[in-house]
Amino acid sequence: MIDILHRTARYIALNKPAGVTVIPARDEPPELALRQRAEAALGLPLWVVHRLDRDTSGVVLFALDAETHRALNSLFEHGQIAKTYLAWVRGVPEPRQGRIEAPLISARKGKMRPALPGERDAKAAATRYAVEAVGEQDGQPISRLRCWPETGRQHQIRVHLRSIGHPILGDALYGKAVQSWAPRCLLHALEVRVPALLGIAETMIAAPVPADIRGPTGS
Repeated sequence: MIDILHRTARYIALNKPAGVTVIPARDEPPELALRQRAEAALGLPLWVVHRLDRDTSGVVLFALDAETHRALNSLFEHGQIAKTYLAWVRGVPEPRQGRIEAPLISARKGKMRPALPGERDAKAAATRYAVEAVGEQDGQPISRLRCWPETGRQHQIRVHLRSIGHPILGDALYGKAVQSWAPRCLLHALEVRVPALLGIAETMIAAPVPADIRGPTGS
């Protein structure tokens, strides 16, 4: 089953569940990936425009033809597609709203890290955030953030939030061990705004917050 959030003559938006890759993962049957599932269900080819990490849920776009694929890629490349995420993090950031500007660079074992000053191959990256709610878990403060990535680097939100001392709950790669109440990285691609293109009007697409990440701070 696939969950279609929005469909036009040019592209389709799906609600990606956690635990599923957008494209086939190494050492996994290709048919488990979201693209392959959707192609089988819809009976047509899909072009991958962007990706979400395996444990991240929410809105993901696929183009329905090569021309739209090129157009959407250009919009993403130039930062013209606005994305909003929800993240549940350890602690409460101060200030409660701000902008994290830290270039990122590839690290070992598929990870990313903030680049050192003047480090070669570093890629500019910026993320805005705002605290929406504060709660407590196991006697420790946690908070729900709304995040707006201005760039689209690999693991950007995860690395940026860790860099200010507030890793995402359940993030086994960049945070502490997964807890029973945070069974996966608590990051959700909430909204994507697609500008008008190729005869399709500007569209805001939203994915409902899944039950598995409605924690002590609420949904």
